[in-house]
Amino acid sequence: MSETAGVKSWGAALIGAAGGAVAAVALAIVALQSGWADRLVRQAMLDNPTILLETADALRDQQHAPVIAANRQAIETPFGSSWQGAKDADVTLVEFYDYACGYCKASLPVLAQLIKEDPKLRVVYREFPVLGPGSEAAARLALAASKAGKFMTFHDAMYEAGRPSEATLAKAAAAAGLPAAIPSSPEFDAELRRNYEIAGQLGATGTPLFVVGNRVMNGAVGYDALKKAIADARAKKNES
Repeated sequence: MSETAGVKSWGAALIGAAGGAVAAVALAIVALQSGWADRLVRQAMLDNPTILLETADALRDQQHAPVIAANRQAIETPFGSSWQGAKDADVTLVEFYDYACGYCKASLPVLAQLIKEDPKLRVVYREFPVLGPGSEAAARLALAASKAGKFMTFHDAMYEAGRPSEATLAKAAAAAGLPAAIPSSPEFDAELRRNYEIAGQLGATGTPLFVVGNRVMNGAVGYDALKKAIADARAKKNES
């Protein structure tokens, strides 16, 4: 019999004999004194590796919760028409994105699926152009489209046209009925500056950056991770 198996069998016998909390405390004391505790914890983690992931998620949520709470309205309130999904949503998923980011583009079908199957979900898009001048130009055109109530038209056209360039920007602007000239506006400056500041406080390392409830996820985390974050945020909201 292996050492770990022996510990488990001995522990089960002790609990069966003594019963209840007294046996559990006795087992803990013996385990600590003999060094078995470390081995038991290590074995538990090997048997259930999701423990580590869940613990890491919980720690990150705890770390980001105060920042999100202080900026909740600024994070979840869309600029103009930069959102899609439910008007009366009970959960808001926020994406900080860049039009030059391939991972943001790869996340498009994931967001579309989530919106399609969840009638109480709203997705808010926040401009976070970090990949160069072309990205910022696209972001400014997106804000102009958003203010004109044509955000999704521009958003889809821009991704379809390709990475930001003079030609692709002009094509996406035309699709949304906008001038091709890159707009300059104090309002747009303030929006971009606020997005940079919030993303920085949330520990952004690139794009996309997703915020759902108190959870912050950097990168193209995929359908399952976003789906779980939405469910967790909804459950927590229903508890309060």
